[in-house]
Amino acid sequence: MSRLSISSWSLHRALGPRYRPAQGNPGLMVPDGPPGELNLLDLPARIAARGIRTLEVCHFHLPGLDEGYLADLRAALEGAGVELFGVLIDAGDITHPDPAARAQELEWVRSWVETAARCGATRARVIAGDAEVPAGNGEAVLGLSAEGLRGLARFGREWGVRVITENFRPLARRPEHLLKVLEMCEGEVGLCADFGNFKGETKYDDLAAILPRADSVHAKAHYPAAGEMDREDFVRCMDLARVAGFDGPYSLIFDGPGDEWGSLAEIQEVVASYVNE
Repeated sequence: MSRLSISSWSLHRALGPRYRPAQGNPGLMVPDGPPGELNLLDLPARIAARGIRTLEVCHFHLPGLDEGYLADLRAALEGAGVELFGVLIDAGDITHPDPAARAQELEWVRSWVETAARCGATRARVIAGDAEVPAGNGEAVLGLSAEGLRGLARFGREWGVRVITENFRPLARRPEHLLKVLEMCEGEVGLCADFGNFKGETKYDDLAAILPRADSVHAKAHYPAAGEMDREDFVRCMDLARVAGFDGPYSLIFDGPGDEWGSLAEIQEVVASYVNE
């Protein structure tokens, strides 16, 4: 169902530090940076007050992985009437050239797919790979990505989580490579289409190619300066999603200079006009 959503990344300055596993104790998360003004447990109520009832959380915004903290997060979501659509796993190279290192990377990603389920999410977004795709001879590396994603998808199904990937990072930089990987996955892996991750003269053609496959959209607006949205670009991207028949969550993404909440309100105003058609 088409609806408004938001990513915790859009409020990363308000949320403060990223969290990372403690050395020697991967179950303990330690902050990397100064505290923010907003607690993750308060975020569901804050977005619900703005008419947004779907949320994505970046893995590094979780300050705790113990059952007590995750129970508190699920309670905060339920109390605010907010759906946790997905956890964005923003690290892990499933195409690492060294087999032993790749196995470690895959195991780390699996641990976060499990965590996504324990948070109550129904999706886990996994990076398709950091490997560059060689011109004219990319079948091997694309196959490696598809193999890793399919294995993670099978693992995710055991936990009730659908694995999706994104037009993000080197391997998925070109739509033809991303679409080939999805084809190799034979429907086992979904897609998040991010407006801001394709660049240059082919941006709109590239988005048009992948949007029909999208389970979710990162509705990222470009802000060349604080308070100055490139509205023409953003509306054109939204129009492409409409033409593609997209019918899922539009996650508001702000990643520019200026006020986070104010800029997100401007993005929300545009997206709401499409969601409510």
